[in-house]
This record gives sequence, C-alpha cells and structure tokens, in this order.
Amino acid sequence: MSITKIAVLGTGANGASIAADFVKAGLDVTLIEQWPDHVEAMNKNGLTVKMPERTEHTEVYAIHLCQVAELKTTFDLVFILVKAYDTRWAAELIKPVLSDSAIVVGLQNGMSINDLADVLGPDRSMGAVIECCSNMFEPGVCIRETPPEESWFGLGGLSEISHSRAEEVAEILRHAGTVQVYDDIRSAKWMKLVANASELVTSAILDVPLFDAVADPKMRKFMEDNAKEALAVCLAGGSRIVPIFGFTVADQEPDTYAVNLLNEVLKRFSFPDTLTTVLQDWRKGRRAEINDINGLVVSEGLRLGIPTPANSMTLRLASEIESGVRKAEPGNLAEILEYRNGT
Repeated sequence: MSITKIAVLGTGANGASIAADFVKAGLDVTLIEQWPDHVEAMNKNGLTVKMPERTEHTEVYAIHLCQVAELKTTFDLVFILVKAYDTRWAAELIKPVLSDSAIVVGLQNGMSINDLADVLGPDRSMGAVIECCSNMFEPGVCIRETPPEESWFGLGGLSEISHSRAEEVAEILRHAGTVQVYDDIRSAKWMKLVANASELVTSAILDVPLFDAVADPKMRKFMEDNAKEALAVCLAGGSRIVPIFGFTVADQEPDTYAVNLLNEVLKRFSFPDTLTTVLQDWRKGRRAEINDINGLVVSEGLRLGIPTPANSMTLRLASEIESGVRKAEPGNLAEILEYRNGT
C-alpha cells in the first residue's frame, strides 16, 4: 500500500500551513476548503505563510466543499482539520472519494476520533494531537507563529490495522513538524484536551491574549483548576498520563502534571500576542469548540461522578457569550473570582 494522493480537508490557518509544507515537499496534495474567498485566493495567488523568521509562498490546488462531489479521483490519505464539531459531516463528505486502503487522520482538538471511527471504522481512522500556533484573517494568507521546526504532532491508529500504518503517515506529517507515534492515541489526545481545557476557552472569556490572562495569579489558578479537573476525568475514564509535546513523564502526581501541561503550552507554543483559536472564532462571529473541550470534561465528569466546578463555570460563561447574552471581556474575571472565593 502506497500513499500517492493526499487531501487536506479544512485549510484554515493550521490546515493551510500544513498543506503548504506537503506541497513544498513535492507531494500530490488537494486542499479542500469551505471559505469561497479563501479557495479563490489560493488558486489565483497561491498560499502565503508568514512565520517569525521567514515568509513562504506556495502554489497550491484548492477546491470548495461543493466540488468534492465532482471528483473523479480518490485519495490515499486525508488529513481533517475542520472544527471538532464538524468532524462527522466532514468524514461523510470525504468517504466516497477514499481509496480502498485510505487512512483518514483527525488533526483536531477534542476527541473527534470517536466520530471518525463511527463514520469510517477504526481500521481507516487515526487520531492525532496537534500543537501548531497559527492565525488567518484574510484569504490566502496564514500567519504561522510556530514554524515546522517548532510544531509538534502526536499520531496513532484506532485499531491494529490502522496503527500498523502510523509510521508511514508520520513520515509524511514530519514535513510539517516533529511527530511522535503513540500506541495509546486516546490517552495522548486526552493530555492535549487537559491542556486545552486550561487555556483555550478560559482566556477567550476575558477577550485577551493568552499571556494577559495568565498574568493574573487568580485567573491562572482558575485555569489550572480547569486542567486538574480535566485530568481527573481523563483518569477516571480509563485513560492514562502519557508524555506529549516532547517532554517525559517522571511519575508525576496528576495535579502537578496538569499544571505542567499548561506551563509547557505557555513556554513552547505561545507568544505575547497569541489569541487562542476560541477567541479567534468569537472575533470572527463564529461558534467555537467549547462543547468539545470544557463541555466534554463536564459531560464526562457527570457520567463518571467526578465534580468539575471550574469547567462548569467556563462552559456556562462561554455558552452565554456564544448565545449573545454576555460579552467576552475582562470584566468576566469578577464572576470567575466569585467561583474562586467559593472553593
């Protein structure tokens, strides 16, 4: 089985920059995107990726979602980078154009591997952890704060059959960053979810860059509480602590490890002006992955009997912001501090 034709489904900031890395490596890549202006800009002007030390311009081939039904070819490997809540329909969309031996990789936050496996089966599905910081505010232009040499991915199959091809897929993904193959990708994804639970939604609630949020000691404590609860839920559900982001686990106590995950994100993958993907979505008027991150911690906590007061507060405030009854603003810290004073 050989991989000759690749698709990247969802070419926003992360998807576009990763696809550009594949194209520069000489791979046959089709970019599939739902933003019409972005598709037009990429096909007309190419894709520009601006990184801290360099800017790269790559000619790419992009199609709109509606053109998938017109494809006469099939893909051997598909990377899905849509929002976690869009995983199921994205998998259904790409299913008819998969080759017999195709593998589909969910390069996403949350536990989207469950949806992939439901639609495609575990033998065709791989889960992945992604740590790549990028933004996109205009079509055809990606601002990538962590270039390939600073980006990190975890990868693993959902069955023995799919996992047997993990290294084959990893070799391709290494064009975009460092890749670690996991025998237990579900636990690895939970580790990323623990990190995400601490920072993605919490800082966005204040409508400030991540570094500004953690600068307040009381806010930082709240963020750490979100991480600790998420890890408690993770362990209660049968997953385990595994090393991610390239650092090793030295028999760390769970609460310590949860805090260290946040520290690692801040140290290696964040910058003074970094806006989390949730805040980017809100500023663009879009809903974010709140139910796939803190919402998942809350729902799993209820199922397993694990209290999650910090994540419940995060979910409530974020839901109010998305429903329009509350604004994302620094003033929300006062309500968060009420939670802190009550614990």
